[in-house]
Amino acid sequence: MAAQNQPAFRADQVLAGLHTRHEAGWEGLRELPAVLRDLMRQHFAFSTLSLARQQGSQDSTRKFLWRMADGALIESVLIPASPALYGEGSDRHTLCVSTQVGCAYGCRFCASGLEGWKRHLEPSEIVEQVLAVERLHRSEHPRSERRLINNLVIMGMGEPLANYVNLMAALEVLNAAWGGNIGARKITISTSGLVPQIRMLADQPWQFRLALSLHGATDVVRSRIMPINRKYPLAELVEAAAYYQTRKKGMITLEYILMAGVNDMPDQVAPLARIAQRLRAKVNLIPYNTVEGLTWQRPAPDISRRFHQLLLKEGVAATLRHEKGHDIDAACGQLRLRAEKEIAAALS
Repeated sequence: MAAQNQPAFRADQVLAGLHTRHEAGWEGLRELPAVLRDLMRQHFAFSTLSLARQQGSQDSTRKFLWRMADGALIESVLIPASPALYGEGSDRHTLCVSTQVGCAYGCRFCASGLEGWKRHLEPSEIVEQVLAVERLHRSEHPRSERRLINNLVIMGMGEPLANYVNLMAALEVLNAAWGGNIGARKITISTSGLVPQIRMLADQPWQFRLALSLHGATDVVRSRIMPINRKYPLAELVEAAAYYQTRKKGMITLEYILMAGVNDMPDQVAPLARIAQRLRAKVNLIPYNTVEGLTWQRPAPDISRRFHQLLLKEGVAATLRHEKGHDIDAACGQLRLRAEKEIAAALS
């Protein structure tokens, strides 16, 4: 705006249109003169995503498949908390956001990397996932003046810390009062274990929360299912997480997907408990979301409950997730993978 000799308040008007009213295009910014709107249209893309597919309903977990300007597909998942008091709808909504097209880290159980890694998302493409869901909510509830999303988890498609610079730029916008206005402690960044970036994250000023995609409590088990463990074994990962904890407030979360016959045995409880106690971390147990084309299976419910109870007996703060989204392919990358196969079949 300064370069165009416009008053500073014009920038505030653009930001309010984007982040407060969630307008769908430049035509919605009526407070700007028509000439200025035309100039903005010539120089800036208002939106980077279009909705390619959606699964789920308004009152449940919803999965969005987005098509970007270059045709690539990414996913976001909107997860409502438990219903609010007195029977009203959920008053807390978490959006799971992607940071890459595909993934290069090859976790054996994950759909995100089955077609390999294609590229990083730009900061705008990360931010736009939030804005696009807010616009959709506004279209469904035109009288609502409240933002829908009040928590972010950066654990969709891709390894977030592999796209560190772009992710930090996006989170600056999403955290800012003039932007998404989502508190830093309501933003959780997940990583499969990139030790140098965990230390970098510890040294930046924001109080983001950290989640470690652990999924194995010994190097033998973790290396079998997560190749990253061969480069950064558990001892190094735990040291980096401990350093993060010295610089930040709040609890680290250990994400632990339970897979039948792989990491759900009682002998895995004690090493997992030692890691959790060292980091004063909470363990989030997640029954595996089955993925088409992969052989891993979720444990029987009684096996998952037994594992949970054994962790609690060790004095570990642990939850067994009430599974959300299994019926809509909510595991990262599944909807994208299915859509790409359908597109390829149609073109062949």
